[in-house]
Amino acid sequence: MHAGRNYTLKEVLTWTRRDIIKLLIIAAIPTAFYELLHWKWMTLPWLPIALIGTAVAFLVGFKNNATYDRLWEARQIWGGIVNSSRTWGIMVKDFITNKHALSPLSGAELLQIHRQMIYRHVAWLTALRFQLREARVWENLKKNYNLEYRNFYSIPEHETKLEDELTPFLSSEEKAYILNKKNRATQLIGLQSKELRELLEKGLIEDFRHMEMQAILKEFYEHQGKCERIKNFPYPRQFATLNLYFVWLFILLLPFGMLQEFEKLGDHFVWLTVPFSALVSWVFHTMEKIGEATENPFEGTPNDIPMAALSRTIEIDLREMLEETKLPEAVKPVNNILM
Repeated sequence: MHAGRNYTLKEVLTWTRRDIIKLLIIAAIPTAFYELLHWKWMTLPWLPIALIGTAVAFLVGFKNNATYDRLWEARQIWGGIVNSSRTWGIMVKDFITNKHALSPLSGAELLQIHRQMIYRHVAWLTALRFQLREARVWENLKKNYNLEYRNFYSIPEHETKLEDELTPFLSSEEKAYILNKKNRATQLIGLQSKELRELLEKGLIEDFRHMEMQAILKEFYEHQGKCERIKNFPYPRQFATLNLYFVWLFILLLPFGMLQEFEKLGDHFVWLTVPFSALVSWVFHTMEKIGEATENPFEGTPNDIPMAALSRTIEIDLREMLEETKLPEAVKPVNNILM
């Protein structure tokens, strides 16, 4: 997520510089043939091109609205995860007590149970964000313009290993168990449910509190499922593909429609076709790329959900509930990019 006031001109040009070169070449070739070789037949009426441009503008707007909805839904889901996590923390701390215990535990033993369940929840956050950062064939992170932009930031889930990240929060037995599963996040919630049942049998929580805490686990599954739906179901390929084709059709036709328009201004004004055609094409193509960059809010581009930062915020909040003082620092933006 970009956490600054705006993208700098340098960043925008770095992201689109290959496109700018292509668009200048596309505009320069017909202009040179028209002016230098006097191929006057290389013109098209402006009206049909303008109609195509209008249609393309509507299609680009539709795509950008749809992909923005995917991004905003993902942010709402993680906002729900933050709120549900805090609720889980106070329930663990205040619901698990000796009030109905068959064999009362010491304060240190209760605190250990609280810590284990809260730490296991942080492990769930960690496993979930690692799963959501896994690549899919339709994602765009490996495209040249995104790879170049990676010089401005790093993706935490790509810099470390899941097993190392889980070590502080799980016992060796639980970590080994979880790493052997395909959907680690799902199984971690399962471990939480198993422990709640054991606590119920020991009388450390009573039926009503058990049901309330199980309801929170159900919320976590719902949040996770919504994230997986966005992750595993791409923006429909028919819309993405044809939208791209239509944008390029407009870009390729545009200079042929501008040739006669600029020639009307006088001798040699036809060369203005090159910069103006490239400029208009750049606007349409960049808007298409913005929609593309918003399609997959979990892949790890600068416009995606800052899952590492949100997870760290939750971790700090929950560990403060345990009265811990040695807390990790909040994740900070690097070059205005928060991951």
